[in-house]
Amino acid sequence: MKRPALRRTPGSRAPLLLTVPALLAVAFLMLPLVGVLARTSWGELGDHLTAEATTEALRLSLLVSLWSLGLSLLFGVPLAWLLARVPFPGKAFVRSLVLLPMVLPPTVGGVALLLAFGRRGLLGPWLEDTFGVTLPFHTSGAVLAATFVAMPFLVISLEGALGGLRPRYEETAASLGASPIRVFLTVTLPMVAPGLIAGAALTWARALGEFGATITFAGNLPGTTQTLPLQVYLLLQDSPEAATSVSLLLLAIAMVVLVALRGRWTGAPGDHRDPASRAVAAGPAATAPDPFPEPSADLLEKTPPEPWPLHADVTGFTRLTLDAGPGTTIAVVGPNGAGKTTLLRALLGLTPRARAELRLGDDDVTGLPPHRRGVAWVPQDGALFPHLSALTNTAYGLRAHGVPRAEARRDAQGWLDRLGVGHLAHRKPAQLSGGQAQRVALARALAARPRLLLLDEPLAALDQTTRARVRHTLRGHLAEFGGVCLIVTHDPVEAVSLADRVLVLEDGRALQDEPPAQVTRHPRSPWVARMLGRNAWPGTATADGLALEGGGHLVVAEPLPAGTDALAVIAPEAVSVHRERPTGSPRNVWPGTVREITSGGSRLRLLITSAEAPDLVAEITPAAAAELGIADESAVWTSVKATEVTVVPL
Repeated sequence: MKRPALRRTPGSRAPLLLTVPALLAVAFLMLPLVGVLARTSWGELGDHLTAEATTEALRLSLLVSLWSLGLSLLFGVPLAWLLARVPFPGKAFVRSLVLLPMVLPPTVGGVALLLAFGRRGLLGPWLEDTFGVTLPFHTSGAVLAATFVAMPFLVISLEGALGGLRPRYEETAASLGASPIRVFLTVTLPMVAPGLIAGAALTWARALGEFGATITFAGNLPGTTQTLPLQVYLLLQDSPEAATSVSLLLLAIAMVVLVALRGRWTGAPGDHRDPASRAVAAGPAATAPDPFPEPSADLLEKTPPEPWPLHADVTGFTRLTLDAGPGTTIAVVGPNGAGKTTLLRALLGLTPRARAELRLGDDDVTGLPPHRRGVAWVPQDGALFPHLSALTNTAYGLRAHGVPRAEARRDAQGWLDRLGVGHLAHRKPAQLSGGQAQRVALARALAARPRLLLLDEPLAALDQTTRARVRHTLRGHLAEFGGVCLIVTHDPVEAVSLADRVLVLEDGRALQDEPPAQVTRHPRSPWVARMLGRNAWPGTATADGLALEGGGHLVVAEPLPAGTDALAVIAPEAVSVHRERPTGSPRNVWPGTVREITSGGSRLRLLITSAEAPDLVAEITPAAAAELGIADESAVWTSVKATEVTVVPL
């Protein structure tokens, strides 16, 4: 099939002023390579490359470059991690030291090595007297010189990959019980593997081609320090044709490495796309109908959980005291920036913004690191490890606690089955839809057998139908959970249906901590009242009502003592809408304009603005709207009876 010709879109032609210099730059870079190819004696290439001196130099180059790569991995990987993850004084200076060998003339680097490790250098005499080690004019000296100039490539590449890896993956692994070393080996390194491989390949190639520092520091001794680049230098004097052939070999190796690493200089630490993008990329298999099988009876048979009451004194940005008995579920609500996530991270021991004196059962875990607290965390996006299957993800916490592999996988499969994703056990996270991934993350946290469970908007990625089903399943498991569960949510249905208590935060303080029914009837926060769909007007109590903050006066049936800061809560269905000024009993009447009309089930919600009162939301039936002729920008009158206003002291 003939492919259609590409059409150049208008305006896509490159400016001539930029094209010509760019082409000249390409030619400048290409000509030396063409020169090598043109001057190579192809008929004698085999003889030149198999000469004894050349093969000996090649063997030595491979030995030196591999040792250099090993040393770079041994020291460069921790250094890259330190630069990427740990703030410390002088970090900019350390990073400059790492970059220095890349911009330093190699011969100057060789001189510096000689002054540091030579027989008259700073450490040379001590190394020779103590260990009998002499680095100059020795193969170990060539290794040291190659490592000095090549290791920066590994550090820079890996630091970039680590910088692109979101810390929540490692934090989640720690919350599942993995020690820092286990996290580094099983999560961090696998997720930055592309960057590590790219850096290692570049480091090896740079070490293989090192010349200046080697000849200055280690000399040019055949069989000892005479690597392939040094052999080229000697051949140029006696046999230029052989030098060209050996140069071609080094050129070919370098090009193979660069072509293999195209686009992978820093690597891609995991798949950071949003769940919807993952589902699209995964294809039809990931978005297939989700059967949500009911768990069998044998899966639900478990030993009674051990009770774990909670006591926490949180200080810092978020300041509050929490006490909860075993099996208690607390919904944490509040506006953005109220301190909800800070509270969870303080309980995990992951943030300097707040500190929690935390006791779980009889154990004070305040001084313990995150992986030993028994506190499991499900971040908002789940943070599934992209290199592990759903089953291995779920078994991760069990394995971190020393559970044998077969038993951990069996328990993990059981949890996946309970949450309706057991049939997806062998899929990677990129092959799961957002809802499926969220349930796997929830199964992983529950399978780790935590004493405290922290869920940060666990159902946010689910559609309404799946959310209702997962909420039902989650409610059943939380009822059997022996510890305390905190759920951060912006969904009033989740707060009411899942929680025994609702903790309302604002500016890091607890405004309310009561059962859901009490919070629903008497919300003490304007944000919570609006979250519940009510009008919330703050003000100051007067003899007959409330002087509103935005101006205006509200008459109430049961006023608070004068001067009390209070919140007036008005249900949208308690607001009457009229086209003419109403007469009769309403004490609160204002003119206004309809600014927005939205559908809320079988009723319409109207946003009405007024110069005499704060913005007001009213609910009316579609029939009433049609009878009144309500439309956007309609002039209306609103009224609220004094008995329909609930006033809550703040």
